[in-house]
Amino acid sequence: MKNNIHPESYRPVVFKDTTSGFTFLSRSCARTTQTIKWEDGQEYPLVALGISSASHPFYTGQQMFVDTAGRVDKFQQRLAKTKQAQEKAASFKKRKR
Repeated sequence: MKNNIHPESYRPVVFKDTTSGFTFLSRSCARTTQTIKWEDGQEYPLVALGISSASHPFYTGQQMFVDTAGRVDKFQQRLAKTKQAQEKAASFKKRKR
């Protein structure tokens, strides 16, 4: 095994899946400002995950909808504007003939 290849800040960290609430303790050098009290009574850094094996459809066999940034709403708004513009163009074309 090579010496001095791991970062100095490699430490125990709690990872929490925000969609399912599943938490697990592992070692990581991920930077975070949040902390959480673990089952052993000690406080560890907390890294929030958007998806993990507890909520990913590949592992659960269920389709789960996760929209943390409002991307679907933004897409639907753009789609509605596009449809309105297409309808307006089509009606303008019909009137012009």
